[in-house]
Amino acid sequence: QVELVESGGGLVQAGGSLRLSCAASGRTFSSYGMGWFREAPGKEREFVAAISWSGANTYYTDSVKGRFTISRDNAKNTVYLQMNSLKPADTAVYYCALKSGGPASYYHARGYAYWGQGTQVTVSS
Repeated sequence: QVELVESGGGLVQAGGSLRLSCAASGRTFSSYGMGWFREAPGKEREFVAAISWSGANTYYTDSVKGRFTISRDNAKNTVYLQMNSLKPADTAVYYCALKSGGPASYYHARGYAYWGQGTQVTVSS
């Protein structure tokens, strides 16, 4: 079993920054890709960013490229999402997820086996 715990969400003004953290326990964290998704009220959960097990490969949705950076520290079993130049459109509950093994896509929620409880990010205009 895997437990993922997100932290770092909050209220920030447009143009500001936040860093989300996701601490993992219960499995060999360093063997699996990790992803961040978000869900805004009335909208479906959407992919934000992902990172391969080694950190060598990263993936982003177009709307966050150049503003968000995903990283990981395998020694600390933690993945991060640095969010800069935040916009009101970034307001959502952000979830981290541990990717399933094999060829599952990084970009789709069905490619992930475990999920955190989510952390709220609110960007005011």
